[in-house]
Formats: sequence, C-alpha cells, structure tokens
Amino acid sequence: MELDTGLIYAYASEFLKEDLGRGDFTTQAVVRGGAKARGVFLAKEDLILCGLEFAEAVFAVLDGSIQLESRAYDGEALKAGSSFARLEGPAAVLLAGERTALNLIQRMSGIANLTRTYVDTIAGTGAQIVDTRKTTPGLRLIEKYAVTVGGGRNHRFGLDDGILIKDNHIALAGGIRRAVELARNHASHMMRIEVEVTTPAGAEEAVRAGADIVMLDNMKAPDVAESVRLIKELSARTIVEASGGISLDNVLEIANAGVDIISVGAITHSAAAVDISMKIAPI
Repeated sequence: MELDTGLIYAYASEFLKEDLGRGDFTTQAVVRGGAKARGVFLAKEDLILCGLEFAEAVFAVLDGSIQLESRAYDGEALKAGSSFARLEGPAAVLLAGERTALNLIQRMSGIANLTRTYVDTIAGTGAQIVDTRKTTPGLRLIEKYAVTVGGGRNHRFGLDDGILIKDNHIALAGGIRRAVELARNHASHMMRIEVEVTTPAGAEEAVRAGADIVMLDNMKAPDVAESVRLIKELSARTIVEASGGISLDNVLEIANAGVDIISVGAITHSAAAVDISMKIAPI
C-alpha cells in the first residue's frame, strides 16, 4: 500500500496538536533560542521498521527546512542497536517532535513486526495473512499500512468496502440463504459477498446459497479442514477464510487445513510497540 504524502502530513499535523497544546514549556525554559542539535533514531530490539515517512512529516510540519536522512526503509529488518535515521535542525523543533515521531514509529513497527511473524510462520502453505477492522479509531489507515509493510494484506477498510454477512445479520435476515439472497439483490455486480459460518454444515449452506467467500469463524483445525473439503467440492472458485481465535500457536495448523486467507485481529489490536529511542545532542 502507498500512502498519499498530503495525507501523511495532515495526520502529522493533527497528532502534533494533541501533544504541543500551547507550546513546549520545558524546552522554552531550558534550551537557549537558536540552539542547533542532531537527532539519531536507534532500534533497541530486533524489529521490522515502519513509519519513517510519518516521522519525517512530524518534523517537517514543525520546520519545513528539516529533512530526515534514512539509512533503512519501511519493511527492513533491523537488529538491536542499529541507528537507522538522523536529522539536524533547531533543538527546539527536535525536542517538540520527538515523542510524536517515536510514538508513530514504535506503534507502526510493532504492527509490522507482529505481522511479519505471522507471515513467516505460515510461509509455504499458500495461505495469506490479512488484518481486520479491529483497529484504533482514527488510526485505521496507518495501522493497515503497517500490516502491509509487515507482509500482510488488508481486509475491509470499512463497512462500505464489501458485504460480510455475520451471525447477527443471519439471525435478523432469517437464515443464511435468505441473507445471501437479500445481499445479492442489493449488491452491485462488482461486489463479492462473504458469509461467516461456525460449522462445516454452515459452510456448505453458504456455498449453496451463492456466497463468493466463506469465513470459518472460531473453528478448530479439523472442522476447518472438513469445511474446506466441502466448499471446494461444491465450488473450486469460492475463497475460504479462517478467522477468530487465531494465534501464533495455531495459525500454521489452520493454514495447513487448506484455507486461502487467515484474518488476524491481533496483528493490529494486540501488537506491542517496539523499543525505539531518539538521542539528541547539541551541534
């Protein structure tokens, strides 16, 4: 995924408003006006780097003359102790932008890091790791970008991005077949219909009803394998997704059951921020 530069700067501006408030009182009090400094970003653990463009935008919004020099790129694996970027400019600007820039890189790299772990765990199975809508409100685009940097792919960005019929929809519609019929009558010919099921019998019913994608929700691996068999016998073109209860402990077993997609909410909602610091020194 590529992000528009103007959008990145808009995000950076909003994030800075939250942190700066009426100004950096500490820096105004203890750092002399006009002082220059150099900042160096350091990885304090092994990680997959993500968020450099956002960090650069943070400082550029504060002072358009500042440029971040990178020694690495988003998606690159860094070893603990690596210095991966530097910048020079007014000390007050580096201090004012430090925490916002670090928060972004740490959060985004944490998501990329965890995503890469899942992707590597199922490498060679033919399944793909995708994210979910379980993201931080207001940060979905950023977090989903980080997933792609880690080697994952994106599921829906929002409710207007596809039709996914879940258990509550099925209950309100009066069953799987009726829900798919209603969705098919409403949907554009460009839009595929996905149905969430919890049993192999439900998977078979969804395919017979005309679902394009079947989501196997919270199923154990044996039931996943049985569902895949039933689905592919009825329609080889139907995409099979596994979701719910996916962890690093069972993701390989689920992938080996034959699914096409594995959606993992944990890669966004439970990713731990990585440890990165910025050391600032006077010039």
